[in-house]
Amino acid sequence: MVSRRADAPTTENDLSLDDYLKTIRQCTICRDDPIGRPLPHQPRPTLSVTRSATILVAGQAPGLRVHETGQSFNDRSGDRLREWMGVDRETFYDASRIAIAAMGFCFPGYDKNGGDLPPRRECAPIWRDGLMAQMVSVRLVLCIGLYSQRYHLGVLRQPSMTETVRNWRFILDRTEAKQGRAVIPLPHPSWRNTGWLKRNPWFEEEVLPVLRARVADELYNNE
Repeated sequence: MVSRRADAPTTENDLSLDDYLKTIRQCTICRDDPIGRPLPHQPRPTLSVTRSATILVAGQAPGLRVHETGQSFNDRSGDRLREWMGVDRETFYDASRIAIAAMGFCFPGYDKNGGDLPPRRECAPIWRDGLMAQMVSVRLVLCIGLYSQRYHLGVLRQPSMTETVRNWRFILDRTEAKQGRAVIPLPHPSWRNTGWLKRNPWFEEEVLPVLRARVADELYNNE
């Protein structure tokens, strides 16, 4: 088991992708060498990545159902996300086409109000850069929630998640031109965000048609 931050490879040159993923899935740092309180349960890093995938779903952290089943977005949030993307479950879980890797790979537990805690602080600094370097075919990143947007957007991120998503068109154009990977910022598809969607009807009216078109283009027009 990987249980010390110093043990973790941080560049694509350290290991092949298969070995890198194997090492991630054995990681127990958040339990054995944590920043702050240790993970309150057995770690179960969950992600799905291949070199051929052209779309990356970059979320925040797995929920309890994902922790129990070992399958990312295997919950109502995933149902909504697949609807947003315009894909069925079979396509969504085709790792050769769509990669799924959150900012934290393990379910972080619940806060005192019953909401999911933020992604573990140990995870992204250790694994993210090396993982992104391995995903050489990714051309479209779906950047879900605040923590993913902090990492993937840098200075393009606005003060709030809502402002960032409102700026989606500029972000899409700028990232595609400057990085070669188009990024679309999204709110979390959690059903807790139903109120946000009602208050911001522009998201479904303006963003989702472009999101579905870009996903379809990557899946079917670039084969």
